[in-house]
Amino acid sequence: MICKRLTAALFLQGCLLWMLGGLTTTTALAQTQILDSVVAIVEDDVIMASELRRRLDLVQENLQRQGREAPPQEVLVRETLDRLILESIQLQMGQRAGVRISDAQLNDSISRIAARNGMNLEQFRQQLESDGRSYQAMREDVRREFVIQRVQQGNVNQRVQITEEEVENFLESEEGKQLTAEEYHLVHALLAVSSEPGSAEDQAAAKKINALYTRIAAGENFDEVVGGSGLPFQGGDLGWRSRDNLPSLFADVAPGLKVGETAAPIRSASGYHLVFLAEKRGGEMLVQQTKVRHILLKPSAIRSSEETRELARQLREDVIGGEDFGELAREYSEDIGSAQEGGDLGWTTPGQMVPEFENMMNSTELNSISRPFESQFGWHILEVMERRQEDLSSMVVSNRAREMLHQRKYQEELDAWLRKIRDEAFIDIK
Repeated sequence: MICKRLTAALFLQGCLLWMLGGLTTTTALAQTQILDSVVAIVEDDVIMASELRRRLDLVQENLQRQGREAPPQEVLVRETLDRLILESIQLQMGQRAGVRISDAQLNDSISRIAARNGMNLEQFRQQLESDGRSYQAMREDVRREFVIQRVQQGNVNQRVQITEEEVENFLESEEGKQLTAEEYHLVHALLAVSSEPGSAEDQAAAKKINALYTRIAAGENFDEVVGGSGLPFQGGDLGWRSRDNLPSLFADVAPGLKVGETAAPIRSASGYHLVFLAEKRGGEMLVQQTKVRHILLKPSAIRSSEETRELARQLREDVIGGEDFGELAREYSEDIGSAQEGGDLGWTTPGQMVPEFENMMNSTELNSISRPFESQFGWHILEVMERRQEDLSSMVVSNRAREMLHQRKYQEELDAWLRKIRDEAFIDIK
């Protein structure tokens, strides 16, 4: 520790001067400049004055950037020191638990920070240095944040319990009902007409808008048709709206539209409207699920990838020739999770499998055996047993509700846990 090294160095320096008969120890110590000092001892660690000063500089810099007024200096120092103490406790917990953050993770995280600022990693490094900040110090700060995040998640997640009753009560609340309400992302184009319906101007506008609608209904892009028409359209993107928050003119139109569909032109007192449904969420969510089983074969030191592929091909021929797929899976498959079940993976949902598997599964006909194909896990053959359309809206809504409740409880439990570890730690503020 820095403080211990400084103390030892000063003691040895005083002893050496006394032995040589030079300046007295007292004089030597008086002329020595102390560069740093301990402000707090936290368990087996210390917080140095230089560390506190550096953090205070960062806090004040952030407050200035956000245009916020800084609290009184004594409050700022106390709050910053408290944060450093809590960080030290958690970092020591991470060290004892063996938490390690790889350089690849750090590089990936810092690259994303750089990208958000419109720079690559090298440009970001140069920008930091030109601002007088250390890239290595910033990198270490990111590493510390990762470790603290891991420690918090490992200790707090297990304290958060969400019951089915809590989920049901939340979904019955006004806020919960918003999760189940359908929402529409509409794009709107208005061709203003000032004259009365039936007038020459109105008929000309109707002819133009109907011609554009015909092109869109035939498959042309809404934005390209409207934007390239040369007509003085008004309106634009309405964003996500529930039915209750839609303009009354569109409230009855939106629910009847399919995603990517444009409603027939609507006449109002303002003119002619085109309404395009860009996205929709909530309500019924039908997805195609597939019941599938497979045999997985992994290349090894004694069986090359080509030999593994050939074995998969032979097993496929055996199944086509009449042998039982399930029995072959139990004998040959190297997927520990499904082999004893005859290769059965149950009902799968889009996005659940790796792309190679999902693509082959979707392109294989019902009750057919796929050709051998390779994924990151090895060589597969699969059999598509059944397909069905399943409404997953209730499951999706329930998961979203559970996630929202978890986030709320997590913060409460995190605050309680931080108070607990601080109360239990040995802390000596100098």
